[in-house]
Amino acid sequence: MIGQDLGGRYEILTRIGGGGMALVYKAHDVLLNRKVAVKVLRQQFVHDEEFIRRFRREAQSAAALSHPNVVSIYDVGQEEDTHYIVMEYIEGHNLNEIIKESAPLQTDESVRIAMQIADALDHAHQNHIIHRDIKPHNILIGKNGRVKVTDFGIARAVTSSTITQTGSLIGSVHYFSPEHAKGINTGEKSDLYSLGIVLYQMLTAQLPFLGESPISVALKHLQENFDEPRTVNPHIPQSVENVILKAMRKNPGERYSSAHEMLLDLDTCLRPERLKEPKVSFTSINDFDETRVMPAIRGDIRPAAQAEREQPVNPNASEDKHWDEKDMAPKSKGWKKPLTVVGVTLLLLGLIIWGFIWLLGVLDVAEVDVPYVVGKTETEARQLIEAAGLKIEEPVIHEHNQEIPKDQVFSQTKMNMRVKEGSFIQISVSDGPELEELGNYIGKSLQTAIDELGALGITEEQIIIEPVFSEEAVDTIIQQSPKPGEQYNPESAEFNFMVSKGRETVPMPNLIGKRLDEAKDLIKANELTLDEPDILYEPSYLHQKDFVISQDPYKPKDLVSKGAKISIRVSSGPPADAKEHQFNINISPAEAGKTSEIRIVYSDARGENIEWDKRQITSTQTFPVTVIVAPDTEARVTVYRDNQFIDTRTITYDELMKGTNSSTLTIPGEEVQATEEPAQAEVTESNDEPIEEEQQQQP
Repeated sequence: MIGQDLGGRYEILTRIGGGGMALVYKAHDVLLNRKVAVKVLRQQFVHDEEFIRRFRREAQSAAALSHPNVVSIYDVGQEEDTHYIVMEYIEGHNLNEIIKESAPLQTDESVRIAMQIADALDHAHQNHIIHRDIKPHNILIGKNGRVKVTDFGIARAVTSSTITQTGSLIGSVHYFSPEHAKGINTGEKSDLYSLGIVLYQMLTAQLPFLGESPISVALKHLQENFDEPRTVNPHIPQSVENVILKAMRKNPGERYSSAHEMLLDLDTCLRPERLKEPKVSFTSINDFDETRVMPAIRGDIRPAAQAEREQPVNPNASEDKHWDEKDMAPKSKGWKKPLTVVGVTLLLLGLIIWGFIWLLGVLDVAEVDVPYVVGKTETEARQLIEAAGLKIEEPVIHEHNQEIPKDQVFSQTKMNMRVKEGSFIQISVSDGPELEELGNYIGKSLQTAIDELGALGITEEQIIIEPVFSEEAVDTIIQQSPKPGEQYNPESAEFNFMVSKGRETVPMPNLIGKRLDEAKDLIKANELTLDEPDILYEPSYLHQKDFVISQDPYKPKDLVSKGAKISIRVSSGPPADAKEHQFNINISPAEAGKTSEIRIVYSDARGENIEWDKRQITSTQTFPVTVIVAPDTEARVTVYRDNQFIDTRTITYDELMKGTNSSTLTIPGEEVQATEEPAQAEVTESNDEPIEEEQQQQP
């Protein structure tokens, strides 16, 4: 059923419960965009026309109920052999689960719950609807504490149809009223008796009547008294016990006259002035449990003498007196006729006696104990039942069950009793959890799989994700477990998805300023791609020839997927119209024989105040400094000695165009400058023709 659409409107999400007659699913109403509960009739009842008619009529009647303590009926429908009822979905627990976990409940909480149930019953009874199956399993408690009574009308259809078909009672025998247990018509007061048992169980954590079989429990409802609530739980106020005692009287006439009267009593039973009121007493003789149903007596039971006296009078009696004397005369009889009569009579008597003995043999069948096979496998159950001289009623009922393992018997008829040898036993066998078939999600996005599985009731805790590097797009499913087409249990299955997180990434290396061959090695080592058409050459004043100028589209340290393509720009050297000039700087230390620190800075087409080098000298040395001059610009070299400015020299592009390829700048030591006249420095051209130079001023 899970994943199906009923009526083109109700999308079945997950199974949330079930009973002997129907299964309950959580569904999504796509038209009104809300969660609903869908009760689906079990398949073994779908061909019973009388049951279907009652089921639908009662469900439609219950749909007329509108009360805050009654689960609302939204829709009733049929799709092929599927009969369903759509009702309000309650987020919470049923009262039976709360009793198992927390009973005995606090008195005020128990009374509050019972009041809401009584209010719901009062509304139903006023609309001429009797529940007939009030029990904790049919009482839902929402997360907000609101009590909701469910299954109105369904109990009536189930009970009447089942009694008609099998002659036995179906339902929760522990909550039966005595009149229900006897199989006679039940009325509104039967619901009040069941409500009294529910209140008893909430306050004592036990049921008033227990037995080894449903029949024994039903007989106790009819014939035995129960332990009074205060003997089980002394903390129950007398006023509350009085409510239970009155609701559970075996004689309906001694119970509350209506659900409204019981509601009013519950509403005041916890008032301080009532808590210690006298114990309720009943003056009438309760002989309801002494009633016996006698079998009907059929046939004529009049005394023989009376029957003889009532024989019809023969109108011809007077004529009989005038018999002919000849007829009265004795006739001679032969010996053969009496012998024949005796023989025939003896033969008939023998046949009658033989037939009687045969009939006794047929009717007097030995009784055997019915073996208890619940919990056994179907094969073991068959062997035990057949070994006891009994038979399996075919077909065996097979149903999906979340709690019972596959092929295990979870129910049987005629438990804990003796039956005639050869009797039929019906068993119900679990088919295990209802399995779903997993679709193929390989190649689809992870969110698609999560959404589709979530619609089937799968939680995110059941989905395990393993991210891996892959050529596929991010969040694409690469592998899945279970595999496509495999069946799984939605309640317990785990789903493993291997999901792509894209290609593996590496930090982008810094290629700028690297030689071309060195850059290629870095690209290869990081599993990146550089094609020859992506190597672009361009002139550069800043970078030497074959050195990388820039890289695209990724900057250094960007995370890049392996295999990604990049492009680089490589210097082809200075532009063709650029000119080079070499300054030969001949410099001496400040004092002869002592160490001086020389620092040379130049400015040209590559930039301003570029540090050429810093050296330690103890004697006169020559340092060649090459500059590049762009058209309409100039280059300059500046010399510092011992952190003091010494001299600067400039060369223009126009001067280089005249053939000046190199020049010499001589800087003597301080001692030389002190003993000699200032000399004029020379700038020597490559053609050895001296040009005039400005006088260098020493600091």
